[in-house]
Amino acid sequence: MYEYFNGKLVYKCPTYVVLDVNGIAYHINISLHTFGQIKDKEQSKLFISFQVKEDAHMLYGFAEEGERRLFHHLLSVSGIGAATARMMLSSITPVEIQAAIVQGDVKQIQRIKGIGPKSAQRVILELQDKLKKEGPDTLIKVPQQESALDEALAALVMLGFNKAQAEKVLNEMVRMNADQLTVEELIKIALKRL
Repeated sequence: MYEYFNGKLVYKCPTYVVLDVNGIAYHINISLHTFGQIKDKEQSKLFISFQVKEDAHMLYGFAEEGERRLFHHLLSVSGIGAATARMMLSSITPVEIQAAIVQGDVKQIQRIKGIGPKSAQRVILELQDKLKKEGPDTLIKVPQQESALDEALAALVMLGFNKAQAEKVLNEMVRMNADQLTVEELIKIALKRL
């Protein structure tokens, strides 16, 4: 929903900041890692994660896009909520967390307050392959621009079509030299064939 907020840091402490963006002040929860990067700044750009719970709508801000990506990976693990993910990112650096997950270092993850042996094993089990595929520089690199084919596939899946079927139709179109088509044209033709 929100990509980032850029504004004046009106108030900052190790757990949250108040960021004034064009006269609107946002209360944004942050990790200790992010606090360390912005504590001496008056202006800041924070990458935002908007989390909705039954009783609250919360904003989480990160000084780096990579930290936000890791936060989202951690949220995808069963039993890990936003507060726990933020605690993890506050206890050790994002790079250390990623390295511990990729190397299967249960003890390193278990050192984090609130993470027991079962939770540490679950984090490794659910994220190890994902983070290995993304490579060691996941937290530094910016996501590559998606191709028209990738964007069309994502749009078709969001429209409710089966990913495998949509992928098959799009791959057939590519074989027929449709790779010069725009995203919109690919989607229109695929909709007729699905």
